[in-house]
Amino acid sequence: MDARPRNVWVDGRILPADGPHLSVFDRAFQLGDGIFETLRARSGHVTELPQHLARLHRSAHGLELALPADADERLRTGIADLLAAEGLDGAVGDASIRITISRGAYRVRGVLPRDEAVPVTMVIQAWPVPATPASHLERGLHLIASRVRRDPTSPLATLKTTSRAEYVYARLEARRAGGDDALFLTIHDHLSESTSANLFIVRVAADGVQELATPSLDCAILPGTTRSWLLAWAPRVGLRPVEGLLGTADLTAANEAFLCSSVAGILPVTRFDGAPIGDGLPGAWTLRARADREAMIRDVDGATP
Repeated sequence: MDARPRNVWVDGRILPADGPHLSVFDRAFQLGDGIFETLRARSGHVTELPQHLARLHRSAHGLELALPADADERLRTGIADLLAAEGLDGAVGDASIRITISRGAYRVRGVLPRDEAVPVTMVIQAWPVPATPASHLERGLHLIASRVRRDPTSPLATLKTTSRAEYVYARLEARRAGGDDALFLTIHDHLSESTSANLFIVRVAADGVQELATPSLDCAILPGTTRSWLLAWAPRVGLRPVEGLLGTADLTAANEAFLCSSVAGILPVTRFDGAPIGDGLPGAWTLRARADREAMIRDVDGATP
């Protein structure tokens, strides 16, 4: 299947993907003044859509973006229409969906948005999800520590905004270092998150109990929907879930580590700054978490479009 979208959804209309869609005055283009969500769909059914829409509203509230009263209904309909137009609503393969909402096209200059009746711009895009590279599951990912530091006291830390220059910079760092992704640390040297996923480690605590640990919400992380699912999954399979302050020593001393996100799912991390984690191979708990998560998507979301 061609991975290039043929269509996009803009403010209620399906339009050709290669056509003109936005004004050059749009504030998401000018200032990164917008928010977004990335979702996964199978057979036309979006995984954890209510949770993603709730987070979208939290981000909108944080930036004082006035969403239309019927925004959720319009987005649900728009997703269904776009998946159908792209042929991604069938029984084979998954789709990656991005919702982007900008403050809109203001003709005047300035950082502070004027008190004008300018409607937000709402966009939906969709792509087929390619198969996970075999090397990611067989050898795992190599993370490097980014020089960009996250400030847990920033009110923007938990908002999913379109201002992504720090994330782009960190990915460039990873590429230059031969890594697969970059890991952010906080200004206090605690582990935060990668450029597009939450981080988990598996370790044995001092009392001998196996733990599934992840940086807390106080570490400038985005509270991912897969992260929430994993924290509920852990006690069901015999792992003690822990949210706390973790350092690089916790990561390098862990038995296993992995990243999790809505589209990529759960991917093993086997090296950090060149040093192996555990035995340097994907761990059994990581692979089980991935399999159980995929089974949930298949059985719950994939059954009924």
